[in-house]
Amino acid sequence: MGNSPFDHSHFLGYVNFVSPLYIKVHFPSSILMKTFIHHSESLRGGLVGNYIVIEGEDRGFLGKLLEVALPEKERLELSERTFSTKEFHPVGRIEVLLSFDLFDPTKIEKGINSLPLIGSKVFICSSEFLSTHFKTFGIKAENIEDSPIFRLGSLIYDKSVPVDISLQAIFSRHCAVVGTTGGGKSYTISKFIEGGIETGAKAIIFDPTGEYSTFDNHPKVEHAVLISESHFPYRNLTVNDLFVLFRPSGQVQQPILLEAIKSLKVAECLMSSIPNAVHSNDGVNDIFTYKNQPVVINKGTIVKQGNFTAAYNNAYFLHKDIIEDFSTNSFNIQCLHKQIGNECYQIANDKWVNNRDERNYGNATSLIMRINNVINDSNYSGMFGFNEPKTNNLISTINEFIDDPKLNVLRIGFENVPYDFQVREIVANSIGRYLLNLARTKIFRENPLILFVDEAHQFLNKKIKDEYFESTELNAFDNIAKESRKYGLFLCISTQMPRDIPTGTLSQMGTFITHRLINYQDREAIASACSTANKETLSFLPSLGAGEAILMGVDFPMPISVKIEFPKIRPIFDTPKFRKKNLLP
Repeated sequence: MGNSPFDHSHFLGYVNFVSPLYIKVHFPSSILMKTFIHHSESLRGGLVGNYIVIEGEDRGFLGKLLEVALPEKERLELSERTFSTKEFHPVGRIEVLLSFDLFDPTKIEKGINSLPLIGSKVFICSSEFLSTHFKTFGIKAENIEDSPIFRLGSLIYDKSVPVDISLQAIFSRHCAVVGTTGGGKSYTISKFIEGGIETGAKAIIFDPTGEYSTFDNHPKVEHAVLISESHFPYRNLTVNDLFVLFRPSGQVQQPILLEAIKSLKVAECLMSSIPNAVHSNDGVNDIFTYKNQPVVINKGTIVKQGNFTAAYNNAYFLHKDIIEDFSTNSFNIQCLHKQIGNECYQIANDKWVNNRDERNYGNATSLIMRINNVINDSNYSGMFGFNEPKTNNLISTINEFIDDPKLNVLRIGFENVPYDFQVREIVANSIGRYLLNLARTKIFRENPLILFVDEAHQFLNKKIKDEYFESTELNAFDNIAKESRKYGLFLCISTQMPRDIPTGTLSQMGTFITHRLINYQDREAIASACSTANKETLSFLPSLGAGEAILMGVDFPMPISVKIEFPKIRPIFDTPKFRKKNLLP
């Protein structure tokens, strides 16, 4: 066949109808639709979903067979006897996917600037032609030789056609793996992880259930299981994160919590020896003096009762940039509940009065109790290192992983993280924000990092709300999706409910690997987020089997129906199976 995609032995029929939406083909004989072997290649001409090529005047066209039918007259004559003895002339409906140069088929044009003419010949598309082109998707011609390629699987309708895809095409514009439960999303993510290891790429995966722990023994994989092995230091949380965690009510408790945090930051700065402060100790308190006025610190907390405000204000404004930087929490959180009590004093004549405002303190009591409960809870303490942490610092683990050329994957395990207080969203958002800040330093420009977020609907829930509190500040993944591509931080989310992913995040996904989707709202979410998801493509989604998916996106000139290859290292949470048991009489 040489380099030409048109071979007489692959002939199917002729174009007999052309419209902007689809093309019809006339099969001169039903024999042409039967399966036959040509040069060890199985050719199935009449199979719906098969790829075909059309020979135009100056361009070739690649299309997909959507429908096969008999003309009305012949349909009435169809019977078991006539089917085997009489000649029929079926017609097919074809969706044109892309066009290519007749003299150089590697030059592909996405979109249809012209259409084939009536009478153009239609051929079965060879596996060689398809597999060669898959490798070039998403890669500039001058970069094809250097781009890492991995085997994703094979075509659904022709298992002999391998689907080898470049990492650049899959991840460079962010990626979403979607589908109902049991559709094969976990296997797809596992294939991606294996592809990253094979090609030497760096990846971090948020593993909500521990199903990817099967990779932990791989020499190129590091793991950090939160609570049991690692903690995310609370000092790397933002004030908004603490507000979500402690749920202060808006009118009364939020201002007092914010003032307590500022006071503890002042105490931290003073204890770190602010210049021009005279430090003394009366045996109980640390006393820092400014212009003969004291700032009194008792066991890490600022004592405001009966003290002048001027010295405290001087210390505050001397390090205002640090104290009002709410992206970090540089204070001792063990003192927070006590400091809230210290804030319940009114100011009169430039000093805090001696008598506590019992009304304010009463309003703050429920907040103090919530803070105590969270800080003293073993799960939360192990998660954020509220007490003396006995586990590894996750931030240090991430930095060491990024710097280690021998490691390709870091699995961050959330399997021990509780579901209440939206703590999963808080931690995932904080890690995402930390990676985005790293990306902004251009650390990933030369060595891109892929961030996998499995079960993304658990982590990307922006609405944190209860009867006292509401916040929508968990937007790290929105920001990653919108701006991190140019920095080399690529996001890959996996979810069974794309309708629950924030629109701002989903709309930034350039590549979609879509497994079986039955729910209408989920399909509509994909249709609105993916520019290449047309009605014909989406119609195949409910009928996909386990492990089958449609691959589409900005860097793919056409959708690809692919059977994902089984990963060598499989996730551990396959669907549990009922087993027959011998019951005692």
